[in-house]
Amino acid sequence: MFKKVLIANRGEIARRIIRTCQKLGIETIAVYSEADANSLYVSDATESYCIGKPPVAQSYLNIDVIVKVAKEAGAEAIHPGYGLLSENAAFAKRVEEEGLVFIGPSSDVIAAMGSKLEARRTMEKAGVPIVDGVNDPIKDTDEAVEIANRMGYPVMLKASAGGGGIGMQLVHSEVELRQAFEGNQKRAQSFFGNGQMFIEKFIADPHHVEVQILADRHGHIIPIFERECSIQRRHQKVLEEAPSPFISEETREKMLEAAVNAAKTIQYTNAGTIEFLVDKDQNFYFLEMNTRLQVEHPVTEEITGLDLVEEQLKIAYGDVLNISKDDIVAKGHAIEVRIYAENPVTFFPSPGTITKLLLPEGEGIRHEISIQEGSEVTPFYDPMIAKLVVFAGNRLEACEKLEEALGQYVIEGIQTNIPMLLDIVKNEQFRNGITTTKFVEEHYLKETVGKSK
Repeated sequence: MFKKVLIANRGEIARRIIRTCQKLGIETIAVYSEADANSLYVSDATESYCIGKPPVAQSYLNIDVIVKVAKEAGAEAIHPGYGLLSENAAFAKRVEEEGLVFIGPSSDVIAAMGSKLEARRTMEKAGVPIVDGVNDPIKDTDEAVEIANRMGYPVMLKASAGGGGIGMQLVHSEVELRQAFEGNQKRAQSFFGNGQMFIEKFIADPHHVEVQILADRHGHIIPIFERECSIQRRHQKVLEEAPSPFISEETREKMLEAAVNAAKTIQYTNAGTIEFLVDKDQNFYFLEMNTRLQVEHPVTEEITGLDLVEEQLKIAYGDVLNISKDDIVAKGHAIEVRIYAENPVTFFPSPGTITKLLLPEGEGIRHEISIQEGSEVTPFYDPMIAKLVVFAGNRLEACEKLEEALGQYVIEGIQTNIPMLLDIVKNEQFRNGITTTKFVEEHYLKETVGKSK
């Protein structure tokens, strides 16, 4: 096993990776910006190095500096976590060229799956269902209008690169499309350096369900059940659970098989996630592939007993997967909520200093957290500051445990989305497992916030 690993990330995911490395006796190297000098993960690591000023372009996205630190500190491998450089093919390639191990898939696979258009073409070849749409970039607004008119409105206008909802817009008419195309194209070019756009047919009120996979370098690929990730705001997830309360056992098996076929087609290695949209009739369609560890990986760990970071490290080291699909049994139900430093209504970030922090404790409660009393939440990074994960024997018990835990959670000095999360878990629709991607819009912003105004 590796003796020393550099973690090219920050916050709670850096702490999560360090925890597994410590369990395995692996020394860890943390890198941090000037704004993160007092962060918990910095002191958790075996050694740590400042790599630049707070803006990510001057620190966490500086490939040259990160690789230089890794080599000078004697790292054998680099774990990218999620976000930042985790799905940057140029970073993975540089790590490979420098004789280090990138804990993830190859740079070629990352590049292929980083393009939604390339991913659509690949999944179609693999026999994975894809949403009706185009597989080539759209040249201009007139071509976009021609395609949409032929396909029929509403349609989803999407950027081929990146994620987080940037460059994506639901369009109901030709007028809307003409207004939206160039603006979204420019946003995609600005954020991702790639302005390629395409169009897919809109699927009304879908569920967002993803399949976790592990694949070693010896041709073994195993699916590790699914996660329901439909509770989203601004196309970003805020609550995830496993297993999905919506899909049938038949649909589950079909999705697991499709995910394995997709991974085989692209010769995938390490941990990855195939994301699907599922309509009301349980037809499912490929959405995208995340070539990294997911934010929501803890819910899969809770229902299976696996340590996905440990499996990542073993696969990257060259070990053979010592588990099969039949060895993995899902027990109970797990729910994760993402706690953001943000206004619970507008979703605007809320930086500041944590003046009081009280965490709920008890059996079946897990925290992934990057703050403590006195911590400063800066405006430089994603506002997610913690994840609360609950596990119980069934979904109803997990919902009740989550409601109780959120009621005991205290963070003062900043605003958080805890009021929103409490409202969601108390909602009858949520309790019944009816959680489409429209849930926040229809049952929180419209019913709760709208009525309170």
